[in-house]
Amino acid sequence: MKNFDIIATTQFGLEGVLAAELNELGANDIEILSRAVKFRGDLTLLYKCNLYLRTALKILKPIATFEALNEQDLYNKVKKIDWSEFLTTDQTFAIDGTTSGEVFTHSKFVALKSKDAIVDQFREIDGIRPSINVDDPDLQINIHISEVACSVSIDSTGLPLSKRGYRLEQIFAPISEVLAAGIILLSGWDKKSNFFDPMCGSGTFSIEAALIAQNIPNGRLRHFAFEKWKDFDAALWDQIKIEAESKIRPFDGKIFASDIEKRAVEIAVQNSRRAGVEALISFKNSDFLSSALESDPGIIVLNPPYGERLQSDDIIEFYKEIGTRLKHFYNGCDAWIISANLEALKFIGLKPSRKIKLYNGQLECKLNKYELYRGSKRATTDAN
Repeated sequence: MKNFDIIATTQFGLEGVLAAELNELGANDIEILSRAVKFRGDLTLLYKCNLYLRTALKILKPIATFEALNEQDLYNKVKKIDWSEFLTTDQTFAIDGTTSGEVFTHSKFVALKSKDAIVDQFREIDGIRPSINVDDPDLQINIHISEVACSVSIDSTGLPLSKRGYRLEQIFAPISEVLAAGIILLSGWDKKSNFFDPMCGSGTFSIEAALIAQNIPNGRLRHFAFEKWKDFDAALWDQIKIEAESKIRPFDGKIFASDIEKRAVEIAVQNSRRAGVEALISFKNSDFLSSALESDPGIIVLNPPYGERLQSDDIIEFYKEIGTRLKHFYNGCDAWIISANLEALKFIGLKPSRKIKLYNGQLECKLNKYELYRGSKRATTDAN
């Protein structure tokens, strides 16, 4: 099967984790970019990337790269691509445009100009044209322009890979599934020790942990754009899905999820049921600030409120209490806290052993690791 270039997009800070995932899947010539990873593979790998990758957002297949000096140049060069290779007149398409630089400043205009080029090519050759369908197209096209460098790709994913299909309900502003999975993979969790999600909200961290622990492919509940491609290989896709199901493994550890909001716990339970991992997670309606470790240590992942609904003094006091609770009641655990409130994070009162810059949506965040030693750190070091 022929190899070709593939690009997997991701969130800032997760490029290295995504590259590691791709290496495990057998990708070749892996190159880390900004918010993306470029690599080479065949159709089998492209299908597997959509099914398996936990930290990717889109899997794109580049079909043309060129320099576009102005809008007419863009039109001419998009029109030169043989679109009949990917699209028929009775199919629909949509274009997603992204731009940076001073030459092309409006992504919607880029998408419109590219759409005109494709439509005009079909009209001149066949006398009829394919239609636009922005909601559910047969072919999703991505046009990316940085200054004058233009890349045209076909989108094999459709809805972003963060849309796993299990989170039909949510509370407040939940963390994205891709970011949650990325944080778990960044933590180095061994998939054997206990996992604690004590401010679980909609249950994203605990559900992603359960999927990772059992090697359940996160794309098993959804469909992908490549299933509408002209060269879609249904037999190959069925074979890949059967193979993926055969690699699911048991998990002997425990995953604990809790939240002070009763409704949040109810929603988390329902989401875990849709994901097929409800049996792996122990849910509880409780306040983390009055909790304590009741099992073997493990890793704790926290996404506390950033302070949008709290006064400044209240949020600082809240973060102080989080640090105190961790220090005195969760000895032996590693705690990972992500927050966009960089000032409040300073009041945790524990020294982070790692700091990682990430983004939750448009919000710049810090992901800090805190090692919660039994006794003092010096005593633990001396004992070793």
